[in-house]
Amino acid sequence: MTDAARDVTLCEVGLRDGLQLVAQFFPTAEKLAWIAAEAAAGVPEFEVTSFVPPKLVPQFVDAEEVVRGALALPGIEVAALIPNLKGAERGFALGVPKLDFVMSVSRTHNLKNVRREREESLADFRRIVQARDALPAGRRPKLIGGLSTALGCSYEGRVAVDEVRRYAAELAAAGADELTVADTVGYGDPAQVRAVFKAVLAEAGALPVGAHFHDTRGTGLANVAAALECGVRRFDASLAGLGGCPFAPGATGNIVMDDLAFMLDSMGLRTGVDLEKLLAVRAILERNLAGAELHGTLARAGLPTNYVPARLRAAA
Repeated sequence: MTDAARDVTLCEVGLRDGLQLVAQFFPTAEKLAWIAAEAAAGVPEFEVTSFVPPKLVPQFVDAEEVVRGALALPGIEVAALIPNLKGAERGFALGVPKLDFVMSVSRTHNLKNVRREREESLADFRRIVQARDALPAGRRPKLIGGLSTALGCSYEGRVAVDEVRRYAAELAAAGADELTVADTVGYGDPAQVRAVFKAVLAEAGALPVGAHFHDTRGTGLANVAAALECGVRRFDASLAGLGGCPFAPGATGNIVMDDLAFMLDSMGLRTGVDLEKLLAVRAILERNLAGAELHGTLARAGLPTNYVPARLRAAA
């Protein structure tokens, strides 16, 4: 499905956010099998790894190999998370088309997560933009400004909307191509989501704004619905709801990709995702994550009787 035919774009972040807390190493070949199978199910975008030091997160010791394998797959957009200029330089060298820079709106979480003040993160992002712009025209990746803990922080509690607005404006002015607003620890509720996203969208202007929700307190899909009302049309999610932040106590998984795809499809929004094929991909996780808790109500209940996908309803 082309971007023009899609009403909502989904990005699988399980290979990065989902696996970063998993102690057992998920084999490289199986990571690539996961990406290939989910791409075949119609998911168009994947955040496949993080360019952090392997000593900090051993799960990403194979970052370069995973990126190269993902880039060899046709028809998908490949992204990687970068915490700093050094990570960006690794992404530039590999030719990653989209790099997700992350900073926290919460001062305390930014100090815990990337070990620096928020203003230092902004300064580093400006250096990354300059380095990107110095590359040959055909090798310049998109840079996404990611605002973590935008709806709450395990250390500071609720985050002020004006703080989110401020850092969204700073990232946009620095040269971000897109913004992503993240509820890293699942604090958000629909009313708060509306307030935050309206503020960010006002600052973003023509820049696309995406959402990254966690389901820590059961509000994840309700928050998606609230963001949709604001006009957001790009969402991160993780197959089987894997995920969490190692520097945010109490953080648990992302919203479940399979449940999100079903909710959107049932609303008549075309994602390009074949739900039955997507559910089948969970078998790859099951065989590699023995004992891990895999979430998802669609996987448990199955599709409704005589369910007609949105793409077929739209064509009727």
